[in-house]
Amino acid sequence: MSEQTGKVDDSQSQPKIKKKFRKGDLVKVDREKYSNSLESKASDMDLPEYIFQGPGEVLLIKGDYFQVRWRRPVPDVWINSDHIVSY
Repeated sequence: MSEQTGKVDDSQSQPKIKKKFRKGDLVKVDREKYSNSLESKASDMDLPEYIFQGPGEVLLIKGDYFQVRWRRPVPDVWINSDHIVSY
């Protein structure tokens, strides 16, 4: 019987994903990408204009979603990373 040493072969490990944004980056929502998404069909149709004009600051990143804080007295929101573009 052979023992496994617990080492992971580099060819079998998952490739590192390069994140396009990180905490503190200024972003805005891309209107075209958002309007063609599943999230837009499940949300209110009258979204505030400031999310498309920006800037919003990325606070947290969890999986494919970013928590964004806008420079207004409004709550922070979670937005899919596919709908975000750099400000």
